[in-house]
Amino acid sequence: MKDGSLRAGDINAFLDISAHTTAAVPLASTSAACGFPSPADDYMDRPLDFNDLLVKNPAATFAVRISGESMRDKGLYPGDIAVVDRARSAVSGSIVLGLVGGEFTIKTYRMKAGGIVLEAANPDFPDIVITEASAFEVWGVVTGIIRTF
Repeated sequence: MKDGSLRAGDINAFLDISAHTTAAVPLASTSAACGFPSPADDYMDRPLDFNDLLVKNPAATFAVRISGESMRDKGLYPGDIAVVDRARSAVSGSIVLGLVGGEFTIKTYRMKAGGIVLEAANPDFPDIVITEASAFEVWGVVTGIIRTF
């Protein structure tokens, strides 16, 4: 994937991997205020399974690490992990993982009168106008972001 030699349709071989790990953590029944502190309840809600939270279509979901600053104004930063659902269809306004000319990019997908535009969320980066001559494929819709500190 790093060498930029991917072509349309290569996603099928990539997704022919099945993950079998599950992880559940206790979920407190209260929320935590980011302003003034509030007393915490002693009650714990049902365990939170990150697979249920982040993955709606297990056979069509994968993750990719984000690099670059082009989507920073949408809250996507270098080092974040994007959760990508291949089963969801891209609609105008979706954030997608696209393959353009053999290279991955994450951008906002826009349908416009002239066709498709992949919009950056940082004024320092240009939008990508997709033409009929473009080698372009949507590999999936970004459904979540994982960020660690």
